[in-house]
Amino acid sequence: MPVFADYRLFFPPKCHDTAATGPSLPSSHLPVGTRRPSTPLPARSRRIPTPCAPPPPCFPPQLFESNFDLHFKLLLEHTEEILPNIYTPTVGEACQRYGELGCQTRGLYITKHDRGNVLAKLQAWPHQDCRVIVVTDGERILGLGDLGAGGMGISEGKITLYTAGAGVDPHQCLPVCLDVGTNNPALLESDSYQGIKERRIEGDAYYALVDEFMAAVKAWRPHVLVQFEDFANHSAFHHLTTHRDSQPCFNDDIQGTACVALAGLFAALRVTGRPLSEQVILFHGAGEAGIGIGDLMAMAIAHDCGIPLAEAKKRCIFLDSKGLVCKERLGHADPKLRLQHHKEAYAHDLPHLKDLSSAIDALKPTALVGVSTQGGSWTPEIIRQMAAINERPIMFPLSNPTHLSEMTYAEALRETDGRVVFASGSPFPGQEWRGVPMWPAQANNAYIFPAVGHAAILTNCTSITDDVFLVAAHALAALSPDADLAQGLLFPRFRDILKISAKIIAACAAFIVAEGLGTAPADFSGDWEAYARGKMWNPSQKASKL
Repeated sequence: MPVFADYRLFFPPKCHDTAATGPSLPSSHLPVGTRRPSTPLPARSRRIPTPCAPPPPCFPPQLFESNFDLHFKLLLEHTEEILPNIYTPTVGEACQRYGELGCQTRGLYITKHDRGNVLAKLQAWPHQDCRVIVVTDGERILGLGDLGAGGMGISEGKITLYTAGAGVDPHQCLPVCLDVGTNNPALLESDSYQGIKERRIEGDAYYALVDEFMAAVKAWRPHVLVQFEDFANHSAFHHLTTHRDSQPCFNDDIQGTACVALAGLFAALRVTGRPLSEQVILFHGAGEAGIGIGDLMAMAIAHDCGIPLAEAKKRCIFLDSKGLVCKERLGHADPKLRLQHHKEAYAHDLPHLKDLSSAIDALKPTALVGVSTQGGSWTPEIIRQMAAINERPIMFPLSNPTHLSEMTYAEALRETDGRVVFASGSPFPGQEWRGVPMWPAQANNAYIFPAVGHAAILTNCTSITDDVFLVAAHALAALSPDADLAQGLLFPRFRDILKISAKIIAACAAFIVAEGLGTAPADFSGDWEAYARGKMWNPSQKASKL
């Protein structure tokens, strides 16, 4: 592929000519393949057109291969526009088609055949000054299931955001995929699949490989941050619990998602005017993301309201595919109804309600959080139920990618008569509601994990506690101006992500040092925000000038 002197050639024609296409939309809310409402919008609500079609999904990797500095110059200067192409929603399709896209893999595969040799593979990596790793085993990519070695796409996408979102030097970033096989029949039969075409190793052999990888990372570079990404429920909690106290690591699906959702809730309460102490939060879905959000929200309720954590957890109620998570299901004789271990802390003394509508009717939640990966499951009837019991219903359909979202922004506005306080996991287009432009908030983990990670890097953090994410949530929630909140934007504009990250890095770094979890650098100036900005990486002069 040729090296282009002007990065604007990578945008489609008329990308910068918004006059012909309508008002400019905050680009972090522009999706690829946005789902339209199932029924026409009434006259008082219409979709605001997007400024331009997005670039082809594979263009950032192609540019990475041909001009490293220009690639990152483009990402840093146009993060908003490009974010949907390197992260949600495009990254899911990229993982599904990883073997056929023809993009050069830029991460490190550790396979089940590398047992006993993992440290040597890390020591052979070309860039030895590694500070952050994003690792997956590809078993549960977004809501798409087992994509095996194609999971490298999620590690590559997430690691890129450490640079684009928080200024971490890309030479210090390493995407890793643990190829332990796949149980996906389509991949096992696919000619384009590049991973090991065997069923996944399980049990002791699997956990031994992950443990060896973590031990090898610690021996190689003791302060390297490890971000666990898209592991299945049965292993995600195990890995986090096993390693979080002995080396700096976190699980973005559990803790990063929880943090941005909590920040969204804090911001939503600025809109509704109701205190945290009055919230009853119903979760539709009880996987690792949902339980992670519940844990952090309960922690925030306990901390801010001065009540025991066990009492705070009663304000967080879960509904899984078998009905309400409740005490009746503990040790149930029917294994299909029996609760998995990670759900047991939320087995409250409540009746076993079988469906979402019944749960809303009985529990009267103030907020509904969707982590079900059941696209369209919040029907007009469900949305109207929430609107009937709340003046400003808080509704967060967080499932990814876009087609798995529980509802669209247009549906939410229409069925609540514009009263919804909304945040989604995938981006949706803005809507004009009664002549006023309204924007859907996107609860994007990219607000959180790069900044928390960079704070850990700057302080040589030894362990990342849940309190760090609580600090980050408060910091993010305070950054949206009231005027933006009034138009639906619970989060600050992503175009300012480096400024946003500098403030979150500052809050987290100060907390980490104060708590003895890390140390201030020798050249620390005394101002964490200024220090964070000064440590953000910029492309070299080799990048083509505008």
